[in-house]
Amino acid sequence: MRRARAVLAAVLAGAGLIAGLAGCTADGEALFGGKPRSPRDAIRIVPADGAKGIRADGRIEVRVPDGRLERVRVVRVEDADQHEVTGRIADDGLSWRPDAGPLRLAAKYRVHAVAVDGHGRRSARHSSFTTVVPEHRFIGYFKPENRSTVGTGMIVSFSFNRPVVNRAAVERAIEVTSQPPVEVSGHWFGAQRLDFRPRAYWKPGTRVGVDLRLRDVEAAPGVFGIQHKAVGFTVGRSQVSTVDAEAHTMVVRRDGEEPVKVPVSAGAPKTTTYNGKMVVTELYDVTRMDGRTVGFGGEYDIPDVPHAMRLTASGTFLHGNYWAPADTFGSVNTSHGCVGLRDVKGGSPDTPAGWFFDRTLVGDVVEVVNSRDRKVAPDNGLGGWNMEWDRWKAGSALR
Repeated sequence: MRRARAVLAAVLAGAGLIAGLAGCTADGEALFGGKPRSPRDAIRIVPADGAKGIRADGRIEVRVPDGRLERVRVVRVEDADQHEVTGRIADDGLSWRPDAGPLRLAAKYRVHAVAVDGHGRRSARHSSFTTVVPEHRFIGYFKPENRSTVGTGMIVSFSFNRPVVNRAAVERAIEVTSQPPVEVSGHWFGAQRLDFRPRAYWKPGTRVGVDLRLRDVEAAPGVFGIQHKAVGFTVGRSQVSTVDAEAHTMVVRRDGEEPVKVPVSAGAPKTTTYNGKMVVTELYDVTRMDGRTVGFGGEYDIPDVPHAMRLTASGTFLHGNYWAPADTFGSVNTSHGCVGLRDVKGGSPDTPAGWFFDRTLVGDVVEVVNSRDRKVAPDNGLGGWNMEWDRWKAGSALR
């Protein structure tokens, strides 16, 4: 840990940024040093993000109008066996199509695409879609991925493709166990989401098993499950980071070692960051952030945000920032609600953002304190740690 502190100190000092990290900017002109970037979509993905009921022989295509695709990855996720759809980028670099072969029915796919335009500027898009589920059947898409290694704050989360009426029957058919053993309870958020967690964060090294016995379980009148499989994951080291929005700092605590303090910038006064415990659910070395997707209109559209770590479903990220001036970082909150770390264009492992990104797992906890905002909702991302244990257990259909 002493070496890690020394490396980070060198990163900060070398960049002249002992006081410097920031998140999404609150001003479109300040964001780009001029007029806001055009909101035109450079990367086009078919099927559309969030599309449902795609046929097994449905079309998948990624295309750019100019420049070239740098990489495309299409993966079946939230299943017992993660599978990558093979394909190729065309010789002119403008499109990607899969190789021959049908999609799996009742499956979820995620698309990751990165492109470089004619001026050498990178952009990225990420989307997901689901394929047809047979009529009168239901399926649960789940997090985390099978055989993954996750942080100690990971919550097992199921989203069902159809509303569940017989919640007790469905919950009873999903068993979450751990070694070493701890009590685990389910909690329903509406009719299509069921999360499981223990009373406190998992201990490092815990092995968690999820046994799905949903086949032929009747979730609603005439609607039956099709899954019967066992999956699992391993809990890695403990890392909990505390963002103090008032002090503009993030303290990283890892496996009880000496804490590391990193300067940050959180949400601006009119677009504050949620308080509370949030769990990292996605990691992108580069992604696009478009204000239109989270209710901010055309206030910003950044196609190449580096080192992005999703904290909420509503759009809160902890991410790298290459566009804010150095004297912003560690001293003022300027974002639209994200928490930012200093970075360079294209991202670098030698920046605070790169340092933190390389040390982060899905399932790590980031807690925000002293922000002038409400506490994040327990169903916003994996926010269930913000609910007291007794209330959590009261949300089980088996109580």
